[in-house]
Order: sequence, then structure tokens, then C-alpha cells
Amino acid sequence: MGEIVAYPAFWIVAALSIGIPVAFLIGARFLALRLAGRSQGAAAAERIVITVPRVRSPWKALRDLALIGVMATGTAIILVRFMFGLGAVTNLSDQFALGFWIGFDVMSGVALAAGGFVMAATVHIFRIRRFEPLVRPAILTAFLGYLLVIAALLVDLGRPYNVWRPLVHWQYHSVLWEVGICVATYTIVLFVEFLPVILERVNQIEAITRRLPTVPLYRWLKKVSIVFVILGVVLSTLHQSSLGSLWVIVPQKLHPLWYSLYLPVFFWLSAVAVGFAMTIVESNLSSRAFKRGLEQHLLAELGQIASVVLAVYLAARFVDITARGAWPRAFEPTLQAATFWVEIALGVIAPMILFAVPSLRRNPKVLYGAAWLVVLFGVALNRLNVSWLGLLSYTGNIYSPSWMELVVTVTLLGFGVLAFYLAAKYLPVFPEEGAHETH
Repeated sequence: MGEIVAYPAFWIVAALSIGIPVAFLIGARFLALRLAGRSQGAAAAERIVITVPRVRSPWKALRDLALIGVMATGTAIILVRFMFGLGAVTNLSDQFALGFWIGFDVMSGVALAAGGFVMAATVHIFRIRRFEPLVRPAILTAFLGYLLVIAALLVDLGRPYNVWRPLVHWQYHSVLWEVGICVATYTIVLFVEFLPVILERVNQIEAITRRLPTVPLYRWLKKVSIVFVILGVVLSTLHQSSLGSLWVIVPQKLHPLWYSLYLPVFFWLSAVAVGFAMTIVESNLSSRAFKRGLEQHLLAELGQIASVVLAVYLAARFVDITARGAWPRAFEPTLQAATFWVEIALGVIAPMILFAVPSLRRNPKVLYGAAWLVVLFGVALNRLNVSWLGLLSYTGNIYSPSWMELVVTVTLLGFGVLAFYLAAKYLPVFPEEGAHETH
């Protein structure tokens, strides 16, 4: 640590990490005053009040301090990574170049953000309007999720300053290029889909609407929203499946319990299932955070749909394993066999049953728990099995994530949760209480 502090670059990065947020806050306030006029701008700015949190209980205060400590540590590790390279904070090597950040932060992150295109398609393409109260939170979750994926990718790339090159140097035959283009484009589409929510708040400030065409923009976006919904579904289908295609090129390295030419199909099916599950998880968490009603009847319907998707996914996986004659590998005393059964039993079969039985899915706690099973074991563990644990049978046990890799992941998740909380607090993300039936 002493060597790190001795570098002038450390103090430059530390100063920038503090100076940039301060400059952003001052600039935003100056812009608000200039656009809205000093008196109205001040009034608008006062709506966003930063208050000193009250100590509700020693346990909660200790928990908050621990979270702040982890996020501060993670931020410092990210700075060290950019100063001294990946080798300073990770256990990655030339023999194992794609580790925990790719498996969890990127691959799982993309899948867990699938609620955006799943709910948008359900409401706007299939016209099942009763799910509309769930669309905006799902879009916000997806948008923030993709921003975190991009942030994680920048941390993981050996030369992050070259991240723009795929946008200019098109490699038509590269699956990775297609994934990069789709992720970049879909992030923009998600921003456009979420922009009306921002404009609804902005359009309440008369001084801004007099100076900027925000009202016509809002009306235009509402008219053409279906175009962006369809574009989002197409882009999501392409890159969700293509993330599976990346591993089709390693038939000799990936364990037979996961390697398949149909990996793109499995990745897409599991993304659809976890899209519904993540919507259930996000609704429950936001209900507790903002003390708002829970759309339990709608969430139970999502669980029922997810059970059908999980059944199709399970049948496809079992048929594929049977056709390839890989079942004997599932009963060997290996790490891969153990994680395979954990993934299938806890992440697919158990939630499929819990979602399918009406009396169980109507129980909020059971529904919430089943959704978490899909998220943690059905998708997150599956992506780690494909990108990490399933490769160890070929490479040997040459990689396990360092504690700093884990802390960075927790830090990025923390920033995502904080961003969702602030957006949901200051923007009309959720429908007004009483606007729909709550239970």
C-alpha cells in the first residue's frame, strides 16, 4: 500500500474521483438555475434535499457503515486496477483470462436485466395491459443493469481505452463483436424507453418547458414507443443468445454437462425465465424500500408464466444431455457434477414446482423465494458454470477469484441499488398508490 500511495498518479486519480462528483453537482445546480430562473430553479433544487440519515437502530447503523466501507474499498480497488493493471487485483492469467467478472458481472448481469425486454414485450407487443404497472420498474432495472455491465466490462478489459473500437471497426464474423454492438445499442434503446419517465418530471417545471421542446419530445416518444420496444426485443434476443454462442467454440474445454451447440437457445430461454423472476424480486424489494403496495396478483401470474418457460428450458436441457450421452458425467464425484445438480435442482426444478402450484405461488413469501432461486441458482450459477467452473475440468484448478474481485462486484451492485433507489424516489417510476389494485 505504501508503494501505491507513493505514486503521483494515485493522488491524481483520488482527486479526480472526488472532484468530478463535486463538479457534477455544482454544474447541475448551475444548469437548473440558468434554465429555470434563479427563483424557480432554487425552488426546484430544494425538492432534492440531501438529509443526514438518522440512526434508526445500532444494527442498521452498523449495516450501513459496513456497506459504505465495502463500497469505499471496492472503489479504491478499481482505482488500483486502472493504475497497476488486472494482475494487481485479480487472479487472472494468460491461461485463464475470463474470470468471475465476465461470468457474474457481465454474463449474469445481462441475463438478470432481461426483465426490461420481457415485460415490455408482454405489455406492448402481446398487449397484456394489466402488467403495465410493472413495466417502468423493469425498464429502469434493465437500464441500470446494462450500465453496470458496461462499467464491469471497462474494469475487466485489459485495455479499456479501446472499448470504442468495435463501434468503428466492424468485424461481421465475430460473435463477440455482435454482442458488443447489441449491448451498446440496446443500452441506448433502454434510455429512450425510460426517457418519458424523466420528461414527466422535467415537464412539471414551466421555466424549462418554455425554453426547451421537452413536451413535444415527450409526445413524440409516446407515439413511437412501440418501435423502440420491438427494437429492444430484437436486440435482446440477439445478444442474450449470442452470449451462449461465445462458448460454442470450446467443445474440448467446456464440461459436457454444459457444452452444447444449442447453448444460444438455452441462454435465451433462461434469460426469459429470469426476466419474469427478476421482476418479482425487484417488485418485492422496492415494495419494502418504499413501503408501497405489492402487485401480488400480477406477480403470481408472472410466476405461472415463468414455470412454463422453466419447464421448456428443463426439457430442452435434458433432451440435449441425453442426445449427447453426457448423463454419466452427472454422477461422477466431481465439482462439476455437484454444481450441475445444484443448478438444476434449486435453480430450475424447485422454482418451477413452486411457481406452478396455485396455492404456493399465491403465497408472497414462497413466490419471492422461488424467484430468488431462479436468479441465484438457475441463471447466476449457470453462467458461472459455463464461464468458470465448467472449464476447470480441462484447465485444472488454476483460477479462483481473489477477494478484491468479489469486493468490486459487490461495489458495482451497491452502486446499482443506490441508483435505482434515487431514480425511484425522484421520478414517477411506480404508479400512484390506488391507481391499480394492490394486495
